[in-house]
Amino acid sequence: MSTLVLPLKREYFEQIRAGTKPEEYRLDNPYWRKRLEGRHFDSIELRLGYPKAADAARRMRLPWRGYTMKTIQHPHFGPEPVRVFAIYVGAPEA
Repeated sequence: MSTLVLPLKREYFEQIRAGTKPEEYRLDNPYWRKRLEGRHFDSIELRLGYPKAADAARRMRLPWRGYTMKTIQHPHFGPEPVRVFAIYVGAPEA
């Protein structure tokens, strides 16, 4: 069973937990291309920072639903628009 693990900052972890952030962004660069393109995962594990193994409160496991490519402008990546992997982490659309 393959799992994509993404450590997150508290702000983004809490937004995903609350259901207000449907996508998590990773910059389109060689590092993330190698880890995401052409790969399938069974699940995605979102972690609040780097928790201890027994700290379940700082982990969320969700089904892998893939990603899309987007160009966004976000303070985390600076003032210029950037191309990102938009990884689905929200509830599936009905």
